[in-house]
Amino acid sequence: MKKTLIGAAAFAAAGAIALTGCGGSADTATDETAGGTDATTDATTDTAAGAEDITLWLMGTDTPDDLIDYLKTTYTEENGGDLTVEQIGWGDAIASLTTALPDSANTPDVTEVGNTQAATFTTVGAFMDISDMYEELGGDSLLQGFVEAGAVGDAKFALPYYFGSRMAFYRKDLYEQGGVEVPTTLAEFTDIHATMYDADVAGSYIPGQDWRTGISWIFANGGDIATFDGSEWTATLSSPESVEGMKQWQELFTTSSVATATDNDSNSYLAINDEFLAGTPAATTLAPNWAACCLGDVNDDDTVTWNDDKFGAYVLPGVDGGAAPVFAGGSNIAVSAATQHEEGAKTLMRIIFSADYQSMLAEAGMGPANLDYADAYADQGPINALALEAAESSKLTPAAPGWAAVENATLMEQYFQAVAEGGDVETLAAEYDEKINALING
Repeated sequence: MKKTLIGAAAFAAAGAIALTGCGGSADTATDETAGGTDATTDATTDTAAGAEDITLWLMGTDTPDDLIDYLKTTYTEENGGDLTVEQIGWGDAIASLTTALPDSANTPDVTEVGNTQAATFTTVGAFMDISDMYEELGGDSLLQGFVEAGAVGDAKFALPYYFGSRMAFYRKDLYEQGGVEVPTTLAEFTDIHATMYDADVAGSYIPGQDWRTGISWIFANGGDIATFDGSEWTATLSSPESVEGMKQWQELFTTSSVATATDNDSNSYLAINDEFLAGTPAATTLAPNWAACCLGDVNDDDTVTWNDDKFGAYVLPGVDGGAAPVFAGGSNIAVSAATQHEEGAKTLMRIIFSADYQSMLAEAGMGPANLDYADAYADQGPINALALEAAESSKLTPAAPGWAAVENATLMEQYFQAVAEGGDVETLAAEYDEKINALING
C-alpha cells in the first residue's frame, strides 16, 4: 500500500483539523502539562558543544513517570543536553501539533501521535524521513501495521511507540447467574447477552457511537472501512461483507445492549463495575487492555483492585471461532521535520527503541513497538497475554491522508449511531461511503 507525500506546503491546511485523540487510556487522558511556546523555546538552547536541549511531546499520561525519568536521564548521559518532556492531553493533541510542528522555533523535536492520526501528519510533510534508521530501530521486528501508518511508499516517517488491543471484559458472577459460558463465536457473543438481557439478569454495554469497537464486526466478516487501489482510497462500508458485519452488530445492540445509541466509548471501560449503571447491569464491555486498571472493586481511596473471582477477560471471538480482528489502540512516534536538533532527536529515538526501554514498556503493561519483546509483555499477566493474542490479528483504520478529517467530522460515530437507532444498514452504508469519499483522500 502506498501513499503520496503531499509536501510541506499542504501543512497549513491541516490547521483546520481539530480532532479527538485516538490512542491512550480509553481516550480519556487529560492535559497534564500544557505544551507552551516558552517551554519549547527554552529547550532549544544548546548547553555545550555537541549537546542539544530537546523537547519530547507525549500524549496523555499513558507513559509512566519512571519511564519518562529514564528517558531524561539516559538522554543527558548520551548527549549531554537536557530533555524536556511535555504531556499533551489527547483531546488537545491534533490542534497542538498542527500549530507547533511547522514552527521550527517551537516544534517538539520528537513527538508521539495517535496511530490513526499518523498518516495525515506523515503525508503533509510534518515528520522527518528516518528510513536510514529503520533497521537500527528494529526494522521488521516492529509492529508492521503501525509502521505502514507512518510510511509513504518505502520511506519511514513515524514508527510505532506502543500498542494496546481491545478485548471483552466480563463479570464472572453475572455469567454464572445467567447460566452462560464464554462465547467461542461472534454469533454466540450476541446470543448469550441477548439471553441474559431477556431474563433480566444483565446485558452487554455496547455504546451506539463506539465505532472503534464496532468495526471488529466489519473486519470479522471480511469487510473494511476503505480500500486503496494504488492511486486513491474508496470507502467500502457498503460492500456485502461490511454490511453483513454491521447487521450483526445492529442485532447485538438492539437485543442486548444496556447503553444508548448516543453513548460513546468514553466510559465503557467502567461499565461492568457495580456502581456504574443503575437498573439492568452490564455483564460485558469491550475496551482496550489497559482498562483492567479501572475494573474491579473500588477501595475507600478510590483506587481499584482487580478481583479475579468476579472479573474476567477474553479475546473477542471471530465468526467461525478464533480471534476477531480488533482495532489496535496505541500510538506512533516521529521526529519533527522542522527540528533544529536532528542529532539530539535521533539520539532520543535510539533510546526509545533500545532493548532497555522496550523492555520497560513491556514491563509497564504497554505493548512494545518491537515484538521481539512481546513475550516480556505477555509475561506481565493474563490480561497482557490476551492483549498480545488479540494484537496478532488487529487492524488499523485506513492509512489515508484524509482519515484525520474523517474522524474530525465524526462520520463513523454518526454512522454507528444511525445503525444503532435501527436504520437500514444498506442505505446508511451507501450514504456514509459517499461522505467518507469526500474527505478520505485529503
